[in-house]
Amino acid sequence: MTMIEWIAAALGLINIILVARRSLWNYPFAIAMVTLYFFVFFDAKLYSDALLQIFFLIINLYGWWNWVHSRKSGDGGIAVERLSTMGRLFWLAGTALVAVAWGSMMARFTDAAAPFADASIAGMSVAAQILQSQRKVESWVLWVVVDALATGLFWSRGLIATSILYALFFVIALWGLMAWRRTMERAPA
Repeated sequence: MTMIEWIAAALGLINIILVARRSLWNYPFAIAMVTLYFFVFFDAKLYSDALLQIFFLIINLYGWWNWVHSRKSGDGGIAVERLSTMGRLFWLAGTALVAVAWGSMMARFTDAAAPFADASIAGMSVAAQILQSQRKVESWVLWVVVDALATGLFWSRGLIATSILYALFFVIALWGLMAWRRTMERAPA
């Protein structure tokens, strides 16, 4: 564990709480967190997660832009939506395909510590981050699964602060899912 990991973990905790509250201010914390985590994961030989941080940087910039230009709910937070059934099927199939393909590449071409677990977490995180940037409630379902899996993987790699952070993320993701669902139930039709 390094000081950089602890700082990244603290930034991540602030970020996810602000996301669950549908606050636009989550994005500066997210950008700082993913920048630091690139180095943490690269050092731990979790290359999928390291590369994922570059993607997260880009998608957080897009999400910030999208949330700025989105309508607000009655309580002043960002309005949220659901995916269609076809949309859910598309995201599920695409995420599974990406995870298997990426895991296969990592297993074959790198010395990745846990190529398929890492790739599954990465693939689901990509889908969840895109859906979150688009204000979709289903993003939280993916985050719950990601956080549960990542907690164990990171602990096994000695990333204790990050593992603890992801355990907290798991609890906050459950809270975020419930909060975003309540927001949708209160929204005018």
